Amino acid sequence: MIPDAILNQLELPGATYEPVPGGDINRSYCLHTAHTTYFLKINRHHPHTRLFEKEAAGLRELAGAGMLRVPAPLKWGVAGPDQYLLLEWLHACAPVQHSWEALGLSLAKMHGKPQPFFGLAEDNYLALWPQDNTPADTWPEFYSNRRIIPLARSLTDAGKLNKADLANAGNFCKRLPELFPDEPPALVHGDLWNGNLLFLPDGSPALFDPAVYYGHREMDIGMTSLFGGFDTGFYKAYHQSYPLQPGWEQRLPYTQLYPLLLHAWLFGGHYIRDVRNILASFS
Repeated sequence: MIPDAILNQLELPGATYEPVPGGDINRSYCLHTAHTTYFLKINRHHPHTRLFEKEAAGLRELAGAGMLRVPAPLKWGVAGPDQYLLLEWLHACAPVQHSWEALGLSLAKMHGKPQPFFGLAEDNYLALWPQDNTPADTWPEFYSNRRIIPLARSLTDAGKLNKADLANAGNFCKRLPELFPDEPPALVHGDLWNGNLLFLPDGSPALFDPAVYYGHREMDIGMTSLFGGFDTGFYKAYHQSYPLQPGWEQRLPYTQLYPLLLHAWLFGGHYIRDVRNILASFS
């Protein structure tokens, strides 16, 4: 049920709704009015304050790049113990010929526009993890200090990783300058798995649930392959527009370490083993 306090703030008289399945983080609903349809997300306000305000800002950042379609954030706020985000409803359809190629081309164009630094003007979230986006001059500095070490320490403090794992994470970070090719910062979606992608009725792609920042573009590529589901046409079109540097396939585990650390923090289980498998080669 949508709390009355939220319905009152939305000011959509006569709206009907039903829950939307899927997702582990938020309660989601499809709202219908006489004239249009909306997507509504709800979560507790504490401890993840400003969660949806940050998501709305990420959507605006992606929209401002002008390369990829995203749902327009329409209203967000706090009502009682809950926070909410009202979004434009995007009608999902099956991809058509060249849909995946269009996604690859658009993402490559977005990545091809250099950004001023690694980081972002404000912090945000990856799922429920607070992302520290304090700017850094280099990718190794940013990836180490803003991504890998904070999560590895949190997992160690929680007893999910041990001191040897944390030491291996430190060794990994020391080697980052030699592991990643030197490239300018790029705007990345930040959580680009197939569950955050849909295709519109005209076959064009749209993305949602971002965790944006200016980072190494291979972070988005690694995320696309972490859980599968991306057609080969996507990679072919991306490479043709903005070729990845040699060895990108061997670097996939390094880009995937951050989301795997997050999943270990959220869910534990086999994600802890996946993290340890990557870190083991840096013992």
